[in-house]
Amino acid sequence: MIKRALISVSDKRGIIDFAKKLQEMGVEIISTGGTAKVLVENGVKVIPISDVTGFPECLDGRVKTLHPKVHGGLLAMRDNPEHLKQLENLNIVPIDLVAINLYPFKETIAKENATLEEAIENIDIGGPTMLRSAAKNHKDVTVICNPDDYTSVLEELENNGEVSYDTKYKLALRVFEHTAHYDALIADYLRKQIDAPLPDVFTMTFEKVQDLRYGENPHQKAVFYKEVGKNEGSLVDAIKLHGKELSFNNINDANGAIELLKEYEEPTVVAVKHTNACGVGSGYDIYDAYLKAYKCDPVSIFGGIVAMNRTIDKRTAEEINKIFIEIVIAPDYDEDALEILKSKKNIRILKLANINKKQSKNALDMKKVNGGLLIQDVDNELFVEEELKVVTERIPTKREMEDLMFAWKVVKHIKSNGIVLAREGQTIGIGPGQVNRIWAVENAIKQSNIPVKGSVMASDAFFPFPDCVEEAAKSGVTAIIQPGGSIKDEASIEMANKYGIAMVFTGMRHFKH
Repeated sequence: MIKRALISVSDKRGIIDFAKKLQEMGVEIISTGGTAKVLVENGVKVIPISDVTGFPECLDGRVKTLHPKVHGGLLAMRDNPEHLKQLENLNIVPIDLVAINLYPFKETIAKENATLEEAIENIDIGGPTMLRSAAKNHKDVTVICNPDDYTSVLEELENNGEVSYDTKYKLALRVFEHTAHYDALIADYLRKQIDAPLPDVFTMTFEKVQDLRYGENPHQKAVFYKEVGKNEGSLVDAIKLHGKELSFNNINDANGAIELLKEYEEPTVVAVKHTNACGVGSGYDIYDAYLKAYKCDPVSIFGGIVAMNRTIDKRTAEEINKIFIEIVIAPDYDEDALEILKSKKNIRILKLANINKKQSKNALDMKKVNGGLLIQDVDNELFVEEELKVVTERIPTKREMEDLMFAWKVVKHIKSNGIVLAREGQTIGIGPGQVNRIWAVENAIKQSNIPVKGSVMASDAFFPFPDCVEEAAKSGVTAIIQPGGSIKDEASIEMANKYGIAMVFTGMRHFKH
């Protein structure tokens, strides 16, 4: 039975009605600071926390609940006679319900130009301590950290006169999840202020966006979470204008399309299927770019995802609607273009205003492995200008160099071993995810829908043998860009010289597994 409750909340949604209902049930209410003021102003009788502790709130409210008369009342086990005897001897009254939420640290650091001092002042100390005390003793204490739980707790009290153990257990679990999230957010913020290295014990915190229908396959459960903070330029910041919710695979593929698109400033379209680009085109406008991306591989783009970095106009929308596309992502849409796209029921239309905004320099890439987690910096670089060098007798022409840069951006984002053929702002052939590099070259050439002659080739890693260069030369490739670094680099260079191919070394590899 609940006789005494302690209420101290930053988020005051629903708290007045909740407190009034408790009072109607005969529950004494203890409260602090601003919460007490709000409750009293709305007709709720409140016992000030200083009346309980016998000590005034001090240090601008930093210290008010850190007292044995509070935590003794929370932690005493009601079925332990010795605990109850000590409460009586110490004149401590048990507290049976706690409703607390914490200082708005997340909201504070999300503000423009928030200072370190402001962030620190919004680190709650007493709140998490009381929540943890109550949650530890959840068998005897009902603890609420989320206003959404007020209604269900009241319903149980009204219907049964008490809160069930199952409910108290779930509420306690929510508390520990909440305080862990809160502390992890603080640690992450403080670490980023000094660009500190990753710690020996790494704790992550994310917030749920939505439950997904299933994972990669229908028998797998899945949930989509987002990082806390600003997420401009990421999929979680996109607005869905039309279509059903995204699936697990949709999200993964769309993310890949967006990240590749960020490499380009000129009007560009990226088509993706199963996380790999199947067509990339840059043009004088977005319509021209879309046609280039489409013509690279008209078969694979069917049922795929297209992302573009310019507003979609009417004629581009009309072209898109000629085939089945799962998802379209763009910074904006002309009104008539949006109506054309919406005419297809099953297409998802996403608006991502800052689609070109790249990830911050301290962003992390994570890969879960069985029993562990791999963490690395995000691959934000393309190459180091000083390390870029021509290693062959022939120097690339201006047009070839532009094509090489275009292809190098694409190959950075496809699965290794990866090969990309390109010409005049258009991918000609893509060979992703092969177990050896010559197969990647052969696939890129074989699957090309456009004549390879006169194109350039990009390889995400060095050539272990000169066979890749020879295969490319036989198909009419005129220039190659690759990292270099093989013990057999000289053999590849000699093969390039034999066929009059220009070759550029970047000195930077872009494996993507």
